[in-house]
Amino acid sequence: MKFHHVLFSLSALILFYSESKAQQKLVWSDEFNYSGLPDSTKWGYDEGSHGWGNNELQYYTVNRKENARVENGHLIIEARKEKFGKANYTSARLVTKGKGDWKYGRVEVKAKLPKGKGMWPAIWMLPTQWVYGGWPNSGEIDIMENVGYMPDSVFGSVHTKSFNHILGTQTTKGLWLNDLSSAFHIYAIDWDEQKVDFFVDDQKYLTFYNNKTGKDAWPFDQSFHLLLNIAVGGNWGGKYGVDDAIFPQKMEVDYVRVYAPAPVPATKGSLSLGYRF
Repeated sequence: MKFHHVLFSLSALILFYSESKAQQKLVWSDEFNYSGLPDSTKWGYDEGSHGWGNNELQYYTVNRKENARVENGHLIIEARKEKFGKANYTSARLVTKGKGDWKYGRVEVKAKLPKGKGMWPAIWMLPTQWVYGGWPNSGEIDIMENVGYMPDSVFGSVHTKSFNHILGTQTTKGLWLNDLSSAFHIYAIDWDEQKVDFFVDDQKYLTFYNNKTGKDAWPFDQSFHLLLNIAVGGNWGGKYGVDDAIFPQKMEVDYVRVYAPAPVPATKGSLSLGYRF
């Protein structure tokens, strides 16, 4: 009888999780069912070639189809070997700041990654208002990062004042996949006031918990926006140099979808969702 109760409880948990996920409301998306420059009502740009805090080598351009465009149902972010300003490479960094800013929910991006030594694609989130101060105090959520010299690995990470790579205390984990540049995968987070869960193709592989010690550990009670980019070189991406023979390289994005937080399921009657042995 006790064993049957455990099975019933587990089944109920799975059922409620599936139902709550299905009830999540789509609040923002881009399906890229148009052609030309990215939709300006949804995307802006970061611009420049000052290294972006990581000694990156690219110039991020604005409204330049060579680096960011929509074609055949996909957003294309393209890194190129070309002189632009004082940089020898170009790329794009698209941002939803001021056009898509969210506190909590599910963020999904279906993408195919570039490949080659020196590539550093990322799908990530930054605070919109920086309420708790500059990086890393106000937080960073890296939904997906990849570096070209590790072509079979993607990483999810969280950075805060207490937990960041400068201190060597960041929360991060990698996942092995052998087709990152040849197949689309869904990179996602589920984020609420208690935790951030990281997924690839609905496989959860990392959770960062709110340890209730305050903003230094958990600044994720503010609105964040999404960034999509390919960096060239940099402290991590360029650790083993840049192979100039690989260019141009593209990150292709099939869709971006943001959902409101799922409603918390309520228990009914005498149903127990706990374990009892």
